[in-house]
Amino acid sequence: MTTSLRCFTAYDVRGRIPEDFDAQIALRIALAFARHCRVSKMVIGRDMRLTSPELAKAIIAGLLDQGIDVVDIGLCGTEEVYHAVFSGEAAGIEGGIMITASHNPAEYNGMKIVERGARPVSCDSGLEDIARMAGDEGWLRELRAQTPARPGVCTQVADKQAYIKHLLATVDCTVMRPLKLVVNAGNGCAGPVVDLLAPHLPFEFIRMQHEPDGSFPNGVPNPLLPEKREATAQAVREHGADLGIAWDGDFDRCFLYDENGRFIEGYYIVGLLATALLQQQPGATILHDPRLIWNTREMVLAAGGTPAMTRTGHAFIKANMRALDAVYGGEMSAHHYFRDFGYCDSGMLPWLLVCRLMSLSGQPLSRLCDERMAAYPVSGEINSKVADPDAVIARIERRYADGARDFTDGVSIEYPDYRFNLRKSNTEPVLRLNVETRGNEHLLRDKTEELLQLIRA
Repeated sequence: MTTSLRCFTAYDVRGRIPEDFDAQIALRIALAFARHCRVSKMVIGRDMRLTSPELAKAIIAGLLDQGIDVVDIGLCGTEEVYHAVFSGEAAGIEGGIMITASHNPAEYNGMKIVERGARPVSCDSGLEDIARMAGDEGWLRELRAQTPARPGVCTQVADKQAYIKHLLATVDCTVMRPLKLVVNAGNGCAGPVVDLLAPHLPFEFIRMQHEPDGSFPNGVPNPLLPEKREATAQAVREHGADLGIAWDGDFDRCFLYDENGRFIEGYYIVGLLATALLQQQPGATILHDPRLIWNTREMVLAAGGTPAMTRTGHAFIKANMRALDAVYGGEMSAHHYFRDFGYCDSGMLPWLLVCRLMSLSGQPLSRLCDERMAAYPVSGEINSKVADPDAVIARIERRYADGARDFTDGVSIEYPDYRFNLRKSNTEPVLRLNVETRGNEHLLRDKTEELLQLIRA
């Protein structure tokens, strides 16, 4: 008998506890991953959620029973699992599991899975096969009837110094000037890492919601939600800080605020990070997603780089970065990927690179962004629930048939003075719209309203 597991998404595992996901399901998925990807030694990490220790304990015990060695790195962020996997290949590490539901509410948990070299396991690279195996009762009975040659060995590694050293080596911190930073960990996992970085940096840190706390006393750690932004913005203004930084729960995304407390859309940060990295590696390739492109492409070309567009989603970006040997890939959703970090996304490297750029230029973040924001104003991503996403996309294509089209991800339609991208969500009947113009706020408002009326008709 095969059981359908509802906790699988296109990119990871995520569900309500205990309705969709629990310790036994987590173990079944871990065992299926180990068998499917032929993993004999893996890293296990977990976030601060109250259910994460129980899930980790069950997974580790079950893997050891099957003769699989485990490196348990305990409480951490997702990128710490990535680092442990890609830096541990010589030591025989062949994969890793991060137990997290990122920015989801407290009643959720899940798993992010990577194989050798921290390559992602997603729907296009084995996750569907793992889901089938994990739901197959016969396969599980057969597996548990087998006796391994030896039990697995668990090694606990609490020391984060190798990871901290890697971050500091990736960004030249010798040029940093003293800055005052508001850092809001959202009671997620970023706080302990900031504390380990702090002695190496000339910064004054104003810490907010700093201690990991899976009860979420300050609400879900998702700074992308407009209602979650004001606390950080207000602290920046109150303390006269140079920069505000906020992370989600597993800190694979970071969000920045300028010295006025203004939230800076992730789109504009992509261009800044591309510029910062091209200063160190002239002529390199920079990847970007298709939702918003004009500002990024212009900044990359001005800095002597080669822009390349790729489909949205970490699995596609990481694969294309490897194929093109790109130094950096950026998504407007605040996921930033770095060749020097195993082609993985990091929530710590972006703010370090922005601080470096501010230090070298002597300019505040507002000045680095104002001109770019005026040149290419954007709508921000707007979601619309619709009954038939494909029919709506077809209707939009007919209405704007005279525009230049691109189908890298959803549909992008471009005119000389504005463009938009419309794409389906991977997990729900939602369409996501992004609009940008060439310096025309009035046109931006008109076209955004026009498109939303057509989408929601």
